[in-house]
Amino acid sequence: MSSAAYDRLGLGYSAVRQPEPRIAAHVEAALGDAKSVLNVGAGTGSYEPTGREVTAVEPSQTMIDQRPPGSAPVVQGVAEELPFADDSFDAAMAMITVHHWSDVDKGLAEMTRVARQRVIVLSFDPALAAGLWLVDYFPAALGYHAKAMPPIDELAALLPNTSVEPVPIPNGCADGFFLGIWDRPEMHLDPDVRRASSVWHPMPDSKIEHGLAILRADLESGKWDERNGHLRKLPQLDVGLRLVVAKLS
Repeated sequence: MSSAAYDRLGLGYSAVRQPEPRIAAHVEAALGDAKSVLNVGAGTGSYEPTGREVTAVEPSQTMIDQRPPGSAPVVQGVAEELPFADDSFDAAMAMITVHHWSDVDKGLAEMTRVARQRVIVLSFDPALAAGLWLVDYFPAALGYHAKAMPPIDELAALLPNTSVEPVPIPNGCADGFFLGIWDRPEMHLDPDVRRASSVWHPMPDSKIEHGLAILRADLESGKWDERNGHLRKLPQLDVGLRLVVAKLS
């Protein structure tokens, strides 16, 4: 994704994309005893661990400007050309960002180069979202995810000594990404919420408006709840979020 696209996506991003503590717990556990951590494609700093020495890399100035006071120091740059020496950090992490990279192979190779102990990547397996109600209203979203998201097994194959961990999305997830609000359909009607998820940006306006009109009508008539209301009560749902962990030493 171009820097201009990042900047469009980044408008108001921090208000919508808050870190979800239950997802953060998986990230913290995967980092193990790493003391120094590089966060690649860091955005506004979601999921950056506390109590560790963190350095962030982010291409978009719009995102950088929204990083909260006291957050980790940030370098403007891209995953494919990390401006650090070999073995500079105990661990390198990339949180829901690889689908924005121009060259995933090179980005992962760079993460492996600068990390001593482990590399962790949080991303999606789009096939697991195929049956979710969102696809009924916005079928183009599934195509976007299938095209943009590198298959999890391919990500794992590009890294050494990998394990893959499912990360269920909790009900009421604080991180308002597209699949993260599987239980709150009303939120998708909010243009600020849509702006903060990359899936909406390549979708034609006509398809967005068509899906929104049907969703709005189904919510008003109660049809959505007749079909999917049980989701509002589920404690969590597996929508394909996966944590890939590579142990380097």
